[in-house]
Amino acid sequence: MSNIALVQTFINAINDNKKNNVLAFFNDQSVFNNIPMGIVTGQQGVWDILGPLHEQVEAVEYVIHNIAESSDGVVLTERTDRYHFKDHIAEFPVMGTFEVDGSIIRQWRDYFDMKQCLAQLPKADRE
Repeated sequence: MSNIALVQTFINAINDNKKNNVLAFFNDQSVFNNIPMGIVTGQQGVWDILGPLHEQVEAVEYVIHNIAESSDGVVLTERTDRYHFKDHIAEFPVMGTFEVDGSIIRQWRDYFDMKQCLAQLPKADRE
């Protein structure tokens, strides 16, 4: 599977919002740098960041607008991430960088405006 195909498959797993399917792309050495929130390592670290939001929404949509692979195999995504809450949809633009090794994401970095994101979350999540 190409690196782009692997990242697209990962995004599909995110959209399915099933914890085990999402975490299958990571191992204990994987690093997730959700730039405004900091760096975590391993499957549990990834879910510590994703889980609280993913567990309270009705649906998740990471919409890829552009995807490209550099000559050294790094995959870049331009996305809109949407979180469907019961009464509204929160959405914000994200740039993502994925360093892949076989079927494992070794490094995942997401860049987004935290203030824009937080302004759309339910009040309890902002405190």
